Amino acid sequence: MPSERLIGTAERRLHPLSWLFVLIASVREFAVPLVAALVLGSRSDSAWELFGLIGGGVLALHAVLAYYTYRFRIEDEQLMVRSGIVMRTLRHIPFRRIHNVTLHQSILHRLFGVAEVRLESAGGVTPEAHMRVLRLDDAQALEALVRQSRSRTAAASEPAEASDAPPLLCLDTAELVRLGLISNRGMVLVAAAVGVMAQSGSDLFGTLINALAEPVIGWASSNGSGPLVWVVGAVLLFGVFAIALRVLSVMLAVLQFHGFTLRQDDDRLSVDAGLLTRIRANAPLHRIQSWHRNESLLHRWFGRQSLTVDTAGVAAINQGRSLRELVPVATSERIDRLLANWLPGIDWQDAAWHPIHPRAWRRMAVAPILLTVAIASGVALLHGAIALWFGLLLPWWLFRARKLAGNLRYSIQDGVLLIRSGWLNRHWRFAEIAKLQALRLSESPLDRRAGMATLYFDTAGASSNPMAPTLHIPYLPHTEARRLLIDLSQQIASTRLRW
Repeated sequence: MPSERLIGTAERRLHPLSWLFVLIASVREFAVPLVAALVLGSRSDSAWELFGLIGGGVLALHAVLAYYTYRFRIEDEQLMVRSGIVMRTLRHIPFRRIHNVTLHQSILHRLFGVAEVRLESAGGVTPEAHMRVLRLDDAQALEALVRQSRSRTAAASEPAEASDAPPLLCLDTAELVRLGLISNRGMVLVAAAVGVMAQSGSDLFGTLINALAEPVIGWASSNGSGPLVWVVGAVLLFGVFAIALRVLSVMLAVLQFHGFTLRQDDDRLSVDAGLLTRIRANAPLHRIQSWHRNESLLHRWFGRQSLTVDTAGVAAINQGRSLRELVPVATSERIDRLLANWLPGIDWQDAAWHPIHPRAWRRMAVAPILLTVAIASGVALLHGAIALWFGLLLPWWLFRARKLAGNLRYSIQDGVLLIRSGWLNRHWRFAEIAKLQALRLSESPLDRRAGMATLYFDTAGASSNPMAPTLHIPYLPHTEARRLLIDLSQQIASTRLRW
């Protein structure tokens, strides 16, 4: 098999162009000081420009030395890596410790027929091995070796060089367009661009805003400049901005998820996606620690949902290349069928959902009401009676709190904890109780006064996405929270004892 050629006693080097990709990565990390040195050097007669060139030369020398000092060998079901220039290290990485294998290809990688490989363990902060770069066929062969080794360890059937199983999910262009219209990926890019322009002192953002607003202002001025005209103009300007943002989101969705394919090979899930930068990530199903099923208001308009996971592996430092967005967009029926294979104990239709504290809606309404009153008081001091308009928000906050409290539920089915929350944007978060790492009961002074408590659940993959909502049940009756804490702790302890 092609993977057999990697096995042997002779040490191997990376691809001869590996130094180029190490250099590019180093330049990316030190881009800010290098650009600052070059810019300062172009504005004066100082030695800043020379400093920038020296820095670039040092990075190039480091990249070449890193290539010549990096060796690897595969022998006896393990990968041995020798690296280092001054401080040399030799690492023995058994294949059984490797849980995630990620292949990353940018346009430059694909042009030269190479790939960047990351081998991740269950709890590491950095990859067990980061090979930048290998020939594409060698990278695929190494991935196959890891998969074969884990299959033999699990006493699986005879492994194949590549999975012959049909894909579980493929996303065509129409689905990617829906994903772009649903998501706010464009807003993230716009916010990042605004931040960069603000830090650099560039007035490009202001120029763009003026270019968009000038036709609207001219139209409003030519039509009498009445209040209604200005309102219509503001709505038109907002509509243009919203359309441009959605077009940008669609473009980003196509770039990131073009050719998206989800497969399952025995216990291992793999995702292959990307137009310009191609990423293939995979992880064992049993390493998935928690699940997040999301349905925003836009999801419902398009009849779609999404499914993300937290996997025990490299933390947020490798988030962009890890297996997280398992199902970026799909119908609820398709997600139900997938989850029925992965977690057969969940019955979404007849789940016994338990409510939270009956007065939880009051606690949810306190913070927005107090904030609204504070803002209204400040506006009243400056502009007088116009602040009374803020009073219209108070019924809305009460209505919203009742809706949120009414939809916040939890359920326990066949060893799986499920938490349902949200109103306009709905969320289902769930995890196998046996995979919970720790439980924590929290009570604020207001909680104690109201007889409530919040129960938090920690999993091994919680740190992989610090921006994701935590797995917790808020506003539980105090006695119920204590009872649930004891029951789940006993279930976790009994499961660990069986292991």
